[in-house]
Amino acid sequence: MARYNGPKAKIARRFNDPIFGHSKALQKKAYPPGQHGRGRRRKQSEYAIQLMEKQKAKYTYGVLERQFANLFDKASRRSGITGEILLQLLEARLDNLVYRLGIAPTRRAARQLVSHKHITVNGEIVNIPSFHVQPGDVVAVREKSKSLELISDSVAANTVQRYPWLEFNKAELAGKMINVPTREDIPENIKEQLIVELYSK
Repeated sequence: MARYNGPKAKIARRFNDPIFGHSKALQKKAYPPGQHGRGRRRKQSEYAIQLMEKQKAKYTYGVLERQFANLFDKASRRSGITGEILLQLLEARLDNLVYRLGIAPTRRAARQLVSHKHITVNGEIVNIPSFHVQPGDVVAVREKSKSLELISDSVAANTVQRYPWLEFNKAELAGKMINVPTREDIPENIKEQLIVELYSK
């Protein structure tokens, strides 16, 4: 399936947000990319602002257009705040959980670990990055893959448990999703209400 493999700094500058992690380019050039990036003064329309927010969410979680639309449809059919439920569904993706637990340094690396069958859910190998993890599920590194340098380096660098809805056993390289995160627990700088307004047109 197609994935965005282009320059990450360019996308971060477009949204003026380090959505792929720390970016030196964003600090040096705090304006949009392209020939006219520095001189843009045109006021954006309401639609453009909403579309930018949706695109930012898609790039952040590495989700394609159809997948994102399906997730929004799923969120809109559930009772509750649609925007918050959408973010909860994105956070419950297996590749995101692997990243949040610190098993992989980035979501891209997490997606690759899942695709290459290095990750198990409740003891069973799962190689679908979009797999929906439920509260109580245990996400772990496959026994044969525990010596991978990428995993050991990432776990060693991730010294602080940052998310109250997850718990991680560094010795076992296994983590559990305790509960569905609240909006306050999700650190991403995404204005989900704008996405809801865009899809409601």
